[in-house]
Amino acid sequence: MSKENRTKKYRCRPCGFVYDPALGVPDYGIKPGTAFEDLPEDWVCPKCAATRWMFEEVKEDAK
Repeated sequence: MSKENRTKKYRCRPCGFVYDPALGVPDYGIKPGTAFEDLPEDWVCPKCAATRWMFEEVKEDAK
């Protein structure tokens, strides 16, 4: 997996929670540095419990 894929952020469409792989979600056992693609299949949003397919990639603005 490319470094770019490991740094992509994903937003939960229902609640707006942003998964940032640099931060992970330590309170839920997800270590910093874990790419979204490497999250367990049964992982859900820690804020609203939406499934992974409810997340969309956060597009960074070109500078």
